[in-house]
Amino acid sequence: MAAEKKAFVLRIQAETLKELERWAQEEFRSVNGQIEFLLNDALRKHRKRTRNPADNDPPADAQA
Repeated sequence: MAAEKKAFVLRIQAETLKELERWAQEEFRSVNGQIEFLLNDALRKHRKRTRNPADNDPPADAQA
C-alpha cells in the first residue's frame, strides 16, 4: 500500500527555487521530488544522530 501524501504551501526565495530547479534537473527529478529527497535524507541523518544521543556527548570527565 502506498503512503499517503499531503500537500502544503511552501514559501521559498526565488533564487533558492532556481538553484533547486537546476539541481533537480541534474538528478532527473522534479523540484517536488528533489525537495522530498532532501528532506528524507536529512530526516534519516537526524534519526541516526539522535538514536543514541549519549554516543554524541563528550565523556563526563572531559574538560572544556
